[in-house]
Amino acid sequence: MNKVGLKIVIVGCGKVGRTLTVRLTDEGHNIVMIDKSEERLEDMQKNADCMILQGSGSSHETLEEAGVSEADLFIAVTDSDELNLLCCTIAKQFNGNISTIARVRDPDYGNEIPYLRSRLGIDMIINPEFEAAVEAARLLFLPAAISINTFAHGSAELIKIKLPMDNMLDGKDIAYLGKHITNNLVIVGVERDGEVFIPNGSFVLKGGDIISFVSSRKVCLQFLKSIGFNTKAVRDTLIIGGGKSAFYLADQLLKSGISVRIIEKDARRCEYLSTVLPKATILNGDGIDATFLEEAGIADTDSLVALTGIDEENIMLTLHAKNVSHAKVVTKINRITFTKVINSLNLGSVIYPKYITAETIITYVRAKQASIGSNVEVMYQLLDGNAEAVEFKVKEESSVVGVALKDLAIKNNVIVSFISHNGKLIIPTGNDKISVGDNVMIVTTQKGFTELQDILR
Repeated sequence: MNKVGLKIVIVGCGKVGRTLTVRLTDEGHNIVMIDKSEERLEDMQKNADCMILQGSGSSHETLEEAGVSEADLFIAVTDSDELNLLCCTIAKQFNGNISTIARVRDPDYGNEIPYLRSRLGIDMIINPEFEAAVEAARLLFLPAAISINTFAHGSAELIKIKLPMDNMLDGKDIAYLGKHITNNLVIVGVERDGEVFIPNGSFVLKGGDIISFVSSRKVCLQFLKSIGFNTKAVRDTLIIGGGKSAFYLADQLLKSGISVRIIEKDARRCEYLSTVLPKATILNGDGIDATFLEEAGIADTDSLVALTGIDEENIMLTLHAKNVSHAKVVTKINRITFTKVINSLNLGSVIYPKYITAETIITYVRAKQASIGSNVEVMYQLLDGNAEAVEFKVKEESSVVGVALKDLAIKNNVIVSFISHNGKLIIPTGNDKISVGDNVMIVTTQKGFTELQDILR
């Protein structure tokens, strides 16, 4: 696609900064990366075609050299919340038209985000720990799912499940399912033996497939129940690690009536958690001690969420829980360089806070880059990064509006998954049409769509 790339300045060459730089340069944007570490910057330049600048993102001289006064977007993702806010504020002084995004993780700022945005002029404040907790909570409310993504302001969901052997869907093709079983949902992706498929009507499902489908929550529950899945939320959860994500997750679960126990080995942190989460049970101990886990009730818990700061510990905890219990397990992974190895371990539901942050920011970038005809609302990577699910808001007349889907020259490997029209969710047929004001979700193996017209050949 011949889109004009944006000029983007990123401060912070950590995991999120590196992920953003690689993804955004791949999409044709011009990136300037600022960091104090020369070693990090040199390593970054080996992996992405970007400019690097050693220095502080809060330095007037550094920002001037980075060309902030001519930039379209400024993103601060250092390890310091305060520095990120300061950098964005200074960038706004340089360039009143620049859009700014800050990563802010401390719960103490949680209730102040609207104030910070309005007073400091920051366009987006993103909290990866909170977003990871929201994702984990969704999975505990529907433990049959491997992953859940929401669209159309929560009225549509993209669900991933693993199809058991000898399930009633085993051996059925997509066309048959559409007529008899799945007429109110659409299967948008299948993962099988390391391969990824955007299925057509003749595609036959097999036991062991990991399938992704889109529907409303009500239809999803009915469908899962009809094919033999448990649709009840967990009753209790055991959280290993008492960091920020654990606090956010426990707070959500307790408000929903789910019993929570948290294991944390730092005594002072336990005291803090006991104060801010009085309804939770806080256990001071080592979460990777098998004996302690047994005493904490791992064998009988409905669910276990591994939220320590060490990926290896989280993986081992998940594998151990699968061995000694029937719990629904959710694993947080911070590093994103070994996803194929991690996927081969069959951990079940895995949450990557860095991906969540990157996807949220890239959604914003694509919306900023799009023409006025339609805008990117939500975007997720799917199928181990081999596909994208993108939701668009249709803002005005265009070549995709008012034409039956069957008459549009839609590119290969693109599925129109739903149309949200006047608050009603439509699983489209070839006769359905897109109207101005609709929200439309597509799934595609092609990358970089910034407006709905990009689906056309």
